[in-house]
Amino acid sequence: MDRARMEAFSDGVFAVAITLLVVNLAVPKHGGPPIVHQLSAAWPSFVAYLISFLTIGIIWVNHHALVTNIAVVDRTLLFLNLLLLMFVVTIPFSTAMMADFLTAGGRDAQVATALYALDFELMSLCFAAVFEWTLREDARLHIPVPESARWAVRRRFGAGLLPYAVAIGLAFLSPYVALALTGLVAVYYAFEETPRRARPDGG
Repeated sequence: MDRARMEAFSDGVFAVAITLLVVNLAVPKHGGPPIVHQLSAAWPSFVAYLISFLTIGIIWVNHHALVTNIAVVDRTLLFLNLLLLMFVVTIPFSTAMMADFLTAGGRDAQVATALYALDFELMSLCFAAVFEWTLREDARLHIPVPESARWAVRRRFGAGLLPYAVAIGLAFLSPYVALALTGLVAVYYAFEETPRRARPDGG
């Protein structure tokens, strides 16, 4: 399969997922409380939208950087990429659910926030699997990552896996802290570029 077809399909899925996020934002209603009050009451939806938008956007940017360096596409990569996209398109669902239940408190808020963090954890695992596929054979990349740098690059690339896992557990103690932690992971990846190549020292 042509790499361009895989990338074009992936771009379409990313575009749909990121667009669906805005559908879940509530529009202020006529005849109700003042608009300012309605908007302030809906703050979880806006925070969740921002985190999820940034996360999907960063995934798309890093996915583009990774795929650009891929020299060959095989069946295994296609299925790994499909798994990644499967969890990307569930982000709007988990975002809406978490935003709806967050302010209600109680067990529902904890479970909804844990599922939100779990969605990101599974997405990250799939992305890490795609990245691992690229490291298995030098011929799979235009510019292979040096053998001596691969573990350092793996640590940088998979740095979000542990915080997302922690956020899942934290959701049952404090959903708000768990939400903040998922947001911090998005900030990290906004500045941590997906490596197309790496120096021998892992930089």
